[in-house]
Amino acid sequence: MNWWYYQRTTPRKVKGGIKAHSQRGQFGQTWWAKRWIDVLETFDIGERLNRGKSYARKGQVKSIKTYKGKVDASVQGSFYDPYKVSIKFKKLKTEEWERLTSTFFERPVIAAKLLAGQMPADIENIFEEIGLSLFPKTESDLTTDCDCPDWSNPCKHIAAVYFLLGEEFDRDPFLMFKIRGAEREEILGMAGLQTEKEIEPPRKKRGLKKRPEARVGGSPPIEPLPTSPSKFWSLGHEKQYDLGTVHPSTSAFVLKQLGNFPFWRGENSFAGTMKEMYDEASRAGLQIFAGDLGAGDKTKRTSKKI
Repeated sequence: MNWWYYQRTTPRKVKGGIKAHSQRGQFGQTWWAKRWIDVLETFDIGERLNRGKSYARKGQVKSIKTYKGKVDASVQGSFYDPYKVSIKFKKLKTEEWERLTSTFFERPVIAAKLLAGQMPADIENIFEEIGLSLFPKTESDLTTDCDCPDWSNPCKHIAAVYFLLGEEFDRDPFLMFKIRGAEREEILGMAGLQTEKEIEPPRKKRGLKKRPEARVGGSPPIEPLPTSPSKFWSLGHEKQYDLGTVHPSTSAFVLKQLGNFPFWRGENSFAGTMKEMYDEASRAGLQIFAGDLGAGDKTKRTSKKI
């Protein structure tokens, strides 16, 4: 008996797995996503790369989590429990990122494309100019591990994650920088540029005395709202509270802080759909507060498939 031979098995079906957008043909739409796949194919992984492609299209990958320099995933195979996949990338040092960012933003065209969420076509040349590489050059640039019984590395489970990463690069090219050790905000921060995300006001430091609340004329001090539901809903009967001035804040502030939903597979954009719901709820809330909606009025309800 050949102990080195791994017999093919049929994977268990997965409900709600991360299914590849591409169900036929080449993976990836943008040049940088296609470049990632081309690099993987040069590693001579063979048939396991094709089987990984099949796993990605069937939705066998249950979850993918990305960190600086690392990707963890859960892939369902033929066993009851899904396999744990780990892919570690060679991280760039801080001084290397500083050299890169200074080069990026010395060239206005490259800076503009990066700020617009696009990967400049000559970005690889900039990496090479300072002796670095954006994409892995050899398999040794990646450290992979899977707890499946297949001794080959990478196995089909790791290959499936490779392909889904390529598709995610289409949506978020800065993910390529993250797996090399730097977040988008860090890169733009090194260049002295502000990101398009809203910056939350700094919290008060401990030890600082709290300034007294501003009072207009002879108005009484502002009292906190009660936490008890019964007392809260009976405010109008017990006491008149001054709720202050209500004005709309930044549209979908929390959503913008959280960013795009990674590896989203809905029919419509998650962020775009949620923003519509945020805006609708904001308008309805302001109308109710201002008393614009009478007892016979009906608040418009929106429902959109995502």
